[in-house]
Parts: sequence; structure tokens; C-alpha cells
Amino acid sequence: MPAARESLLDAAGRALAHRPWSTVRMVDVAAAAGVSRQTLYNEFGSKDGLARALMRREADGYLAGVERALTGHADPRDRLAATAEWTATAARGNALVRAMLTGSWTERLPEPARPGVPSTSAV
Repeated sequence: MPAARESLLDAAGRALAHRPWSTVRMVDVAAAAGVSRQTLYNEFGSKDGLARALMRREADGYLAGVERALTGHADPRDRLAATAEWTATAARGNALVRAMLTGSWTERLPEPARPGVPSTSAV
């Protein structure tokens, strides 16, 4: 169900833009995506699973931009400048990317998974 997965990730991202992750409810994400809550749980397993998938998608998008910046220029200095420009733009426009790059997580964002540490974002 790739279309449902993307719709759910989009809905989760929109919800996160307007309120802290701790107040984002699975039922609201499912409704915003136009699917049942069961579909959401089938796709991601839990709120933590949704958070991990959302973070992964944002990281993949950022890295794709880095790759475009690197392959779009022959001169190493131009590559470096393009990568720096992309990094600043991506971090400015996306709180998850900014947190991933800086390690500065706020209560508004889902907690990154840490091995051996139980999550506090379950709902």
C-alpha cells in the first residue's frame, strides 16, 4: 500500500508542523490521510513506527538533495558550496532535518530511537 503509506507520512508531517509530536494522535493522522486507524497500525505498527518512518523519509529526502548537489557540479569547490547551500536550506525549512543534523531535539519532535531505551511517545 505505497499510496496509503505516503499519505500517512504526509499527514503525520502536516500534523507535526502544527503541534508537538506528543499531542499528535494516530486517529487524527489516519483521518487526515483518508484511511482507517487500523490501516495506519498495519503500515507502521505503532506511533513509534510512524515516527521512525517519518524521520527516515525526511533523512532520505535530505540525502537525495546532497547527492543532487554533489553530482550537479564538476568542481569540488562548487560541490561543497552547493552541498552547504542545500544543507542550510533543508535545515531551515524542516525541523526534523534540522534536529537530525544538529542533534538538537525539542519536545515538539518525535524522539529518535536509542537502543535499549524505551520510547515515551507511545499512544
